[in-house]
Amino acid sequence: VFFESMSNPTLELVDIQAVSEIAHAQGALVVVDNVFSTPVFSDALGQGADVIIYSSTKHIDGQGRTLGGVILGTREHIRKVVEPYMKHTGGSMSPFTAWVQLKGLETLDLRVRAQAQSGQAIAEALEGHAKLKQVIYPGLPSHKQAALAQRQMGSGGTMLAIELAGGKDAAFAFLNALDVIVISNNLGDAKSIVTHPATTTHQRLSPEQRQTLGITDGLVRLSVGIEDTDDLIDDILNALNAV
Repeated sequence: VFFESMSNPTLELVDIQAVSEIAHAQGALVVVDNVFSTPVFSDALGQGADVIIYSSTKHIDGQGRTLGGVILGTREHIRKVVEPYMKHTGGSMSPFTAWVQLKGLETLDLRVRAQAQSGQAIAEALEGHAKLKQVIYPGLPSHKQAALAQRQMGSGGTMLAIELAGGKDAAFAFLNALDVIVISNNLGDAKSIVTHPATTTHQRLSPEQRQTLGITDGLVRLSVGIEDTDDLIDDILNALNAV
């Protein structure tokens, strides 16, 4: 069973413990993509998952410098499944990339907690804004899985999504009006990053598929950085005023 513990970009959560119990009862292996939940806030192994994967380009590097991935699991799984596959396919990390990402781990906890704190403040400041259909953030009481987020992570995380009432044109006008926050498809960075999923990360899906997933033309995904929180809120509000 393979799933994202928090989905990209609509921030839906999966109950790791509940799914793991169902899967293990049938003898299945549980593999969790844990990028959005982060290694700081998620204890997916403790909640029953067998294998955890991270794009370490994200919060672990945290400055968009290197590409990498991390696979966590039992010694038996890593030695008997992962290592033979890596040896035959050649997907090994360079020593320099590994060094950069190990250095990133030294500040991971500080960065991620600061990002999540800002994410909570931004979400609270934006909820109910006249230009927005909705603010999606697991730390808000209005999120349909807020209780699960607190039980599973103890935080709303570093990511949030907003849906502009004016659709694609409004979303693009908003993106172009931002000053502090930069447009990019990356996330989990020290700098705040925003993207328009319908035309970037999920543009290969059909309109019907995107609609089913809640990826509307007005949806914008924000990865919160470590800039001053008030500066980020002012930047977003000014950009909304320009729509």
